[in-house]
Amino acid sequence: MNEKVRCLIIGSGPAGYTAAIYTSRANLAPVLYEGIQPGGQLTTTTEVENFPGYPEGITGTELMEDLKKQAVRFGADVRYGIATAVDFTSYPRKVTIDGEKVIESDTVIIATGASAKYLGLADEAKYAGMGVSACATCDGFFYRKKTVAVVGGGDTACEEAIYLAGLASKVYLIVRKPYLRASKVMQDRAMQNPKIEILFESNAVGLFGENGVEGAHIVKHAGEPNEEKFDIAIDGFFLAIGHKPNTDIFKDQLNLDSVGYILTTPGTPKTCIEGVFAAGDVADPHYRQAITAAGSGCQAAIEAERYLSEKGL
Repeated sequence: MNEKVRCLIIGSGPAGYTAAIYTSRANLAPVLYEGIQPGGQLTTTTEVENFPGYPEGITGTELMEDLKKQAVRFGADVRYGIATAVDFTSYPRKVTIDGEKVIESDTVIIATGASAKYLGLADEAKYAGMGVSACATCDGFFYRKKTVAVVGGGDTACEEAIYLAGLASKVYLIVRKPYLRASKVMQDRAMQNPKIEILFESNAVGLFGENGVEGAHIVKHAGEPNEEKFDIAIDGFFLAIGHKPNTDIFKDQLNLDSVGYILTTPGTPKTCIEGVFAAGDVADPHYRQAITAAGSGCQAAIEAERYLSEKGL
């Protein structure tokens, strides 16, 4: 069963919904499929205080619901469904939804986002939104003058630990290896910060707390004769072990970097395929913020409208 549309948007975070708002207002009659996580990563956070226009803050779920309502108000066709395959080798571009329905579209805006990597502990899910976070710049504000832990040993982990040290009273940096993988400059900054205590050769194996995270179970030198187990008292537990862009179905169709992020023409949302654009975290390994994702969704929508206009479609 095939359907033909002018603009298809895959994904429903800030990038997808913003693209839907702009393409709707441009009379492109966009169809948006919400994907595996309607509303995107922001729906897993509690308070959002750094999105412009909400001086009192707003929950991630409410913010996404507002963006969705705005898109629908202007005529966007928002649907449940997951893109399971794509074919960008012919025109119009083809996207398969839920393994059965094929959407043919003159333009495609990819806003499938990225997923934070977790350790896989059951406690991470248990305390989601109650002390567990994968974004220090999103949630660090709530841990002012408190004690937090950051898991990871790369640039991102050091960056987040340093950022949190500017807010929290103490930051534990839990590093699996006996050294930091971060660049020398980031290593130096983390190691010289008096608020950061680095726990090398350590693994977090669990979390505990009554109404939220109150501490973490740590194992040092796991499996070795000098193995040591202890607990640390913390109020927040931050994962900084990387993100995985949701790009598996685009591997053979688009140019991706070594991690899997979609490569675009610098300064634009244009991919290597004409009429196919990427917006939000799926093409952004650096900022990963709701506001930057929304901005790139706007860019993708404007480029899609220009593309259709130039082609007379």
